[in-house]
Amino acid sequence: MSNRLFQNVIHQMRETIDSTIGVIDETATIIACSDLAQVGTTNEFVSLDLGDTHDIFIRDGYTYKPFGSHMKPDYAVFVEGTDEVAAKYASILAISLAAIKQYYDEKYDRNNFIKNVVLDNVLPGDILVKARELHFNSDVSRVVLLIRIISTNDVSAYDVIQNLFPDKTKDFVFNITESDIVLVKEVASGIDSKDLEKLARSISDTLSGEFYTRVNVGIGTVVDSVRSLSRSFKEAQTALEVGKVFDTDKVIVSYDDLGIARLIYHLPTTLCETYLKEVFKKGSIESLDHETLFTIQKFFENNLNVSETSRKLFVHRNTLVYRLEKIKKLTGLDLREFDHAIVFKIALMVRKYLVANPAKF
Repeated sequence: MSNRLFQNVIHQMRETIDSTIGVIDETATIIACSDLAQVGTTNEFVSLDLGDTHDIFIRDGYTYKPFGSHMKPDYAVFVEGTDEVAAKYASILAISLAAIKQYYDEKYDRNNFIKNVVLDNVLPGDILVKARELHFNSDVSRVVLLIRIISTNDVSAYDVIQNLFPDKTKDFVFNITESDIVLVKEVASGIDSKDLEKLARSISDTLSGEFYTRVNVGIGTVVDSVRSLSRSFKEAQTALEVGKVFDTDKVIVSYDDLGIARLIYHLPTTLCETYLKEVFKKGSIESLDHETLFTIQKFFENNLNVSETSRKLFVHRNTLVYRLEKIKKLTGLDLREFDHAIVFKIALMVRKYLVANPAKF
């Protein structure tokens, strides 16, 4: 499509510029030219493999001006001649064609369409109309994964992820910030959440194992309409933000698995502070040292089972009972009772949320 777009402009320019003009692609093949006989031929002495430079260069009596939307040029305009006039014509053509190509991509590129839908930049009523224009299947199951770069090793995580999902008709990859990459993945209807976590894990393991790039991955819910992709994206964002507060060690965080943490994250901080004051005696939560908090964590992990917890902690059962009694005296809550344990668990999560938001606390 770019070839026809460029050829149309070159055809209109050929009478204004009294010289042979045209466009080559990254393989140095002429894809548009005022001399139609040259279209499709390749100049083996011309190369766009110039790193990230878009500077004018001269070859065999022609002036070339690279252009494109990437660091490495995608195309180059050429104008017959090596003087300043040829250089000016080449620069003007490069600017014009780059602008036209960008406009075309924004209007007809599926990846750009999906990006705008995900970011809520398309009116709901226009989404299906635009999808039909692009012959885009809008009613298959898809899920949004948000890949957040934590540390990198001068490797483009974006390029790696694109290579992992090369089918551009089903899967869409794009940057939204320097550290956040979005993957919109087509999935089978009724896919299990564990399979989505395996997919996210494979991305994380590939980046960390082969390219020394650490990432966290947030997973939204599966949606069956293109109009719901923005919701899945917001859920993936929420998963990462909530995970950063409540599950700091988790690399993969699924929105479906957030549970009560999701509710706490959206509570007003004033309500959280009131809840803590009601649950704990004044100053009692601050009196719980690291060892006590670790004991509580293990007690919860072992389903309030005293014998199993003491075994995992390598302490005598009576020692654990003593610690639980101490906690009861400090807080008024007996963790061996289910209702008290729930109240305590929620209170600790609320406290963690408030500490993670010092500006609000």
